[in-house]
Amino acid sequence: MNESLRTFPRLDAMEATARGKGALTVAVAYPCSTDALSAALIARDEKLIEPILVGPRKRIQACADILNVSLNGLRCIDADDDPVAASRMAVSVVSAGDAKALMKGSQHTDELLSAVVSRDANLRTSRRMSHVFWFDLPAYHKPLMITDCVVNIAPGMKEKTDILANAIDFAHAIGLSAPKIALLSSIETVNPDLPSTMDAAALSKMADRGQFKGAIVDGPLAFDNAVSTASAATKGIKSPVAGDPDLLMVPGLDVGNILYKSFIYMGRGECAGIVLGAKAPIILTSRADSRRARIASCALAQLSLA
Repeated sequence: MNESLRTFPRLDAMEATARGKGALTVAVAYPCSTDALSAALIARDEKLIEPILVGPRKRIQACADILNVSLNGLRCIDADDDPVAASRMAVSVVSAGDAKALMKGSQHTDELLSAVVSRDANLRTSRRMSHVFWFDLPAYHKPLMITDCVVNIAPGMKEKTDILANAIDFAHAIGLSAPKIALLSSIETVNPDLPSTMDAAALSKMADRGQFKGAIVDGPLAFDNAVSTASAATKGIKSPVAGDPDLLMVPGLDVGNILYKSFIYMGRGECAGIVLGAKAPIILTSRADSRRARIASCALAQLSLA
């Protein structure tokens, strides 16, 4: 199917809601590639963000020339031609309150996030940062989120507690008062030899005891019985989440990365994604992202501030 003919009505609705809140002021760190600069300018043209470009002015202008676009009217803060230094300067813009969100440019993700967690940045919170994807999937009956596919490689229980708390707060911000969250593993029974099942069971019990407010949490659940009521019924699973989750929490980055890419390339879905757990949302875009995903990620950042 022609990519341009694919439609995503839930994504349309999400972006429309974000536009209704006005353009979000975003510090764009080191937009020194045509992809990075284009992402910020497209989101501006879609009236989702008001970008502040932070980086070496000459390189940013060179990218604009290649794109044949004007930077007139845009605020540009000149910085050394160094991705780390530019990231730190962009973070300081957010810390000072001149921007409400941070957007990745052409630097490596770890270069940006290391600036965010710096003790001088004033963007750290008591929680570990994590990432959430928001999907419009043709094969699923409502938006579906996944966490964490980007930031935490092999989280332990302490990290998973923060990842889950971040996701619940985010779900509340975008209008889900009681999100249904499935804690994934490869099986749906607790097995001491499979740590992901033990972690899921512990998190589920913590939710039962009120340690996570405003969410319905269940696990461990395998992917099939998490998203399919028929699969859950076949296996005799009685769960308030099975077949109807709003969010899937994966046991580690490998699982999450493979799952989200399968949603895009095989499931024909489209997504938006942001980093949570800092004092401001962080928009991560990459060269592999579609134009639509870049726009939608900016919209998601706006909604996360609700």
